[in-house]
Amino acid sequence: MNTIAGPVRALKLGVFYDGSYFSHVSNYYNYVHPHHRRLHIGGLHDFIRHTVAQKEGITPNLCHIIDAHFFRGRFSAKDANEKTNQLYYDRVFDDVLMYNNVQTHYLPVKDLMGRKREKGIDVLMALETYELCMLKRYDVVALIASDGDHTPLVRKLHALGCKTMLLGWDFEYTDELTGEHQTTRTSTDLWNNVTYPLEMSDVVEEGLRNDDEVITDMFVAKDANLPARDPNADPDRPLVSISDYEDTERHTSTIMSLHKGYGFIRFPENNLFFLHDDLIDIDFNTLAVDDMMEFSVAMNSKGQRVAKRIKRAETV
Repeated sequence: MNTIAGPVRALKLGVFYDGSYFSHVSNYYNYVHPHHRRLHIGGLHDFIRHTVAQKEGITPNLCHIIDAHFFRGRFSAKDANEKTNQLYYDRVFDDVLMYNNVQTHYLPVKDLMGRKREKGIDVLMALETYELCMLKRYDVVALIASDGDHTPLVRKLHALGCKTMLLGWDFEYTDELTGEHQTTRTSTDLWNNVTYPLEMSDVVEEGLRNDDEVITDMFVAKDANLPARDPNADPDRPLVSISDYEDTERHTSTIMSLHKGYGFIRFPENNLFFLHDDLIDIDFNTLAVDDMMEFSVAMNSKGQRVAKRIKRAETV
């Protein structure tokens, strides 16, 4: 007797970001890793869909991200205003999240013993994730996180019948500026409790070696290869690109490091990436670390700060 299989049910996915952790990992890939690109949120979502599909034995078009939420502490307007263009850059990153359908959740950064610290953001993330899972009955929740404090949340989600996926990165490097050894590790308890633990450092390395399209699309494209605005696109929807977000103010700072065809300039918060094509009347091979440069700050398509229109600073 022949049996006819019923239709395969689509899966509902929820994606939840520990914002500080995501930014830390993105900065690592942009400034330290040889790939020198930031993580692309849209590409990361596609990776999650493809991976869930593979784990569940279905096709990616049956995996739907119905919610994505980003949790992070945020400086007050007064504190942010004390940093060059910080309010502007915060807004640009909000645009990036908005156009990738990611809902933001912020709590004020508190001053604790003279240091600015996030307070309560892990608790907020856990409560929101659990409540939304109860209401919307996700099939799989993907967490971009590393802290063991999320382990009780994972257990509670399992009690609701929801599977969990963890995107965690383990890496270490030596800070070129300070010489300090930096280590990032994901909690062992968290690894051991989720349904689908993904060691993303290994996944990314293998994908880049094999030129896996799903992995390469997890990173922001180089400025030179950015697609032109689609003439049929919605004219009221802005692109987060160099042309839309260029700072007319000129800045001066020194070169932090030089590599093959690119380098980094010291700048508050995150150092600025630049390409040899951004130099004006300068041969890249004549540059040296600690050279004083004059430049403008711009944003690429996904909120990455870069140096543009770079000249040697005039000496008095």
